[in-house]
Amino acid sequence: MSWLLCDGNVLAAAEVADGLGARTKGLLGRTGYAGAMVLPHTRSVHTVGMRFTIDVAFCDRDLVVLDVTRVPPFRLALPRRHTRTVVEAQSGAFERWGLTVGDRLELRG
Repeated sequence: MSWLLCDGNVLAAAEVADGLGARTKGLLGRTGYAGAMVLPHTRSVHTVGMRFTIDVAFCDRDLVVLDVTRVPPFRLALPRRHTRTVVEAQSGAFERWGLTVGDRLELRG
């Protein structure tokens, strides 16, 4: 388990999907999620089969947030230019965390 931070402040517990299988699955099959799912080497996500709406942050290689969006179930979030990592959370989490474009994230743990 890792922690997702922004400006030294802990935003949430983070689960890093290291392998292809873990990245492919992401949050599929869950009924909710309290933390952050970090998907390295990922440029886009889908919510086909998801049971809830997710917040998605597209980050560059330095984990700077390039774009954020909310994706309802059975939709596709198209890739964003320069994206290297995607962060997923249950809808509303980014607003609670104050996460916005330009924030630089960090993983610890």
